[in-house]
Amino acid sequence: MESGPAIFAGVVFALFGAGLLAWTGTRLRRREPVAAGVNRVASATVASVAGTAALALAVYCLTRL
Repeated sequence: MESGPAIFAGVVFALFGAGLLAWTGTRLRRREPVAAGVNRVASATVASVAGTAALALAVYCLTRL
């Protein structure tokens, strides 16, 4: 019974992390700001770390089945 919520959480984390990393990469490739009013390097770093952390949480959730 506990595998259902773990699968749901893992998929949500995976989609969020992959989407955030793809969006950040696209913004950087087009030389557009990642966040308005923030240093470009700092915002790209924070977004990349958050996306990677979300993917790591997805792997954690999906391996705990």
